[in-house]
Amino acid sequence: MALHSYGTLLKRMHMKTVLTGLMLLCVHTGVAAFDGHASLQWSHPGATAVPAPQAESDYNTATPELSAQSVLVYDQASGQPLLAKNATMQTPIASITKLMTAMLVLEAGLPLDERITLTNDDRDTLKGTGSRLAIGSTYTRGQLLHLALIASDNRAAHALGRTSPGGLDRFVANMNRTAHTLGMRDTVYIEPTGLSSQNRSTATDLAKLADYAYQNFPEIRQITSTGYYTLGTQRVVLLKKHHHQPQVSYRTVAFNNTNRLTRMDDWNIGLSKTGFINEAGHCLVMQAQVAQRDVIIVLLDATGSNRRAGDAARIKQWLESNNPSNRADTRHASASRT
Repeated sequence: MALHSYGTLLKRMHMKTVLTGLMLLCVHTGVAAFDGHASLQWSHPGATAVPAPQAESDYNTATPELSAQSVLVYDQASGQPLLAKNATMQTPIASITKLMTAMLVLEAGLPLDERITLTNDDRDTLKGTGSRLAIGSTYTRGQLLHLALIASDNRAAHALGRTSPGGLDRFVANMNRTAHTLGMRDTVYIEPTGLSSQNRSTATDLAKLADYAYQNFPEIRQITSTGYYTLGTQRVVLLKKHHHQPQVSYRTVAFNNTNRLTRMDDWNIGLSKTGFINEAGHCLVMQAQVAQRDVIIVLLDATGSNRRAGDAARIKQWLESNNPSNRADTRHASASRT
């Protein structure tokens, strides 16, 4: 199904599911939890992380010291923020952008087995980063989707946007229209990879995006919670200085998830995306079950990947230490997407 316009995007979805999903989003992530002028007003530049005021008596241990400049921990079942630090501060989001890219690719209903050839248009001309995907090589749309989400490959993400109906301009316009519909009022996209520092959002907005993706896109849940991805046995050509002829070999080509927490046994992760460019710092958006809660964790502008992972670990420990032993399991069923 082509993404001819935003109207077409909505028409693809069963109307009852759309309305229910958006109504749930308003209640689930709306006024009480996400209104930057209301419940998140305690978050301001320079603020330290604080628990939600209405639940402060529930917390027995001090809030953790966090490296990330912007933080939000959101309880999906109650629709309440549990922890916030500068949650409404707009900042570059790097490859967190790829979550929206993946949503639109899947929503378009384009065949995942269709083969796409990478072109020079897919090269990174903004940051000059490389890729393990050679220009001229061909992959299925499904493979590119995996590589964009798991390996955060920029060529893969760009090719997905470039080959969408209407081309890159229409794809980016639909990214912004979808963000507007989801209530992401402080979010702007100008390209589908996150290489541009002009792709900007807030922890509040990204929690909405992650929650919606988690509820409506099981494909994104499955892909991003996987620790690694393999393309199977591939032909690899090596060019070496002391060899007149290129060396050709066949080997398994594997990619690790850029979020190493997906490979740790003590995490139960349902959705994940990392990001990094210099302007954005190290970023993470993640859905996880921690201390019998389904939570969205957003960390933006941490000073290193180790500190980003450390922040997540400290948040996990804080949630676990403040989990009453008699708390009921608050895990909720995911909404279906038609």
